[in-house]
Amino acid sequence: MFVIFDCDGVLVDTELLANRCFAAALNRIGLPWSVEDAMRRLVGRSMKSCVAIIESETGRPLPADFLVRLQAETFESFRTAPVQPVTGIVDVLDWLEGKGIDYCVASSGEIEKMRLTLGLTGLLPRFEGRMFSASMMPRGKPFPDLFLHAARGIGVAPGTCTVIEDAVPGVEAGIAAGMRVFAYSGAAHADRAGLVKAGGIAFDAMDDLPRLLGNQGS
Repeated sequence: MFVIFDCDGVLVDTELLANRCFAAALNRIGLPWSVEDAMRRLVGRSMKSCVAIIESETGRPLPADFLVRLQAETFESFRTAPVQPVTGIVDVLDWLEGKGIDYCVASSGEIEKMRLTLGLTGLLPRFEGRMFSASMMPRGKPFPDLFLHAARGIGVAPGTCTVIEDAVPGVEAGIAAGMRVFAYSGAAHADRAGLVKAGGIAFDAMDDLPRLLGNQGS
């Protein structure tokens, strides 16, 4: 077994911070989405996909400086908060390492974002050389490309991989890649029904994950 983690909302507690910044940026350009709207429509998707959704809603291209300004504001919010690991995830990683089960991270976020958030939470050394981003691929989640790319990059068969996700597009991507998907539904933003409908095996606390993974064998 090889484990592929999503990053935001699974390893690092960033979704609320990031989507507050996203909603504020959208409000500035005249799209009156709430934080909840942003989370419902955009969580788990690549920035390229988010831009396509937003431009479809507004009927016009985003301002030239939109993404640069959004990134700067988001990164500053991460540093100020500061970002914390998702509760229980350190114990999960310790358990995997104790069992000799390898893992990586495959996120819709860019490598720069992962390096910042994993660095702020002290998790970066555990993922050095094992970070994969949707920015590397023409298509992001819910397409399977990113997870398949991660499996190839590590040198493991897709069928031996277990994905840990918290967003419906990520669950859909894992299932499409032929991987088992455990869907973390313990966060306030989680759409538990949607995660299950997409094919994920829902769990509400990271403390439950070692037992679930252990039941799959190695």
